[in-house]
Amino acid sequence: MPTRKRKLLCAAPAAQRSEALPKQPRQRTRPKEADRAGPQDPEELRSQYFPDQHENEARLSSNFFNQPCVDLAKAFLGKVLVRRHTDGTELRGRVVETEAYLGGDDKASHSAGGKRTERNVAMFMKPGTIYVYPIYGIYLCMNVSSQGEGAAVLLRSLEPLRGQDVMRGLRAAKRREGAKTLKDRELCNGPSKLCQALAIQRCFDRRDLATDADVWLEEDSKTSGTAEVVSAPRVGIDSHGEWATKPLRFYLQGNPCVSVVNREAESKLQVTDRANQAKTRGQFETFLMF
Repeated sequence: MPTRKRKLLCAAPAAQRSEALPKQPRQRTRPKEADRAGPQDPEELRSQYFPDQHENEARLSSNFFNQPCVDLAKAFLGKVLVRRHTDGTELRGRVVETEAYLGGDDKASHSAGGKRTERNVAMFMKPGTIYVYPIYGIYLCMNVSSQGEGAAVLLRSLEPLRGQDVMRGLRAAKRREGAKTLKDRELCNGPSKLCQALAIQRCFDRRDLATDADVWLEEDSKTSGTAEVVSAPRVGIDSHGEWATKPLRFYLQGNPCVSVVNREAESKLQVTDRANQAKTRGQFETFLMF
């Protein structure tokens, strides 16, 4: 008898079987939000589906600025400073001259003796912080903090690469009416000229050169040759004793946009180069003897 009942049940119509069974909830065809593959963070989603139009692989990151002041001053040479102007134009210039201000014992530094003020606080912030300060009440200078307490690098001169007409207009706005038209090499050949030509204003003080949307530093896509780096005394600090003579200004030899050429320092560099060449030649000749 049990066997007969099993056969009858199996022979029941399909419609009856479906009525006898409880209805199952319909399977979801779309996975839950939490089950979806891929990044869930809004920033990650935005970068995945709407990539940042300003993403720039040539831009130098915070790691570049995180080095001792003198090293950073030399490393700046040949890099390209970029300023996105208010009209969207990118103003570009190759750094050809810098000065290192070490803080602490450096009598010529605004942070000498570790003095921290409302004016110079950017010098004590993380490497890559922009320090903009006025001189003579009307001009501005742009510096970038480095490793070291209160240390920063002054950007003295640029070689204009793009946007020269805009730079020329910005410079003309600060000059007397009827002044002669500036040549390209005259646009950024000094720290205050640089700030005028790139519209660097006081509001840039304490901003991060590694992340700012309006000004940043890039690797040079076109090499500027193998110019020698000249080490010379800084400019305009004659009243600071022995610190006025220390070779903490660095520039690319032969570049026409350098603000002040130091012939004595260049002569010493040539003597050193000849000595090194002679030493190398002597070592090579010694090697050939064996």
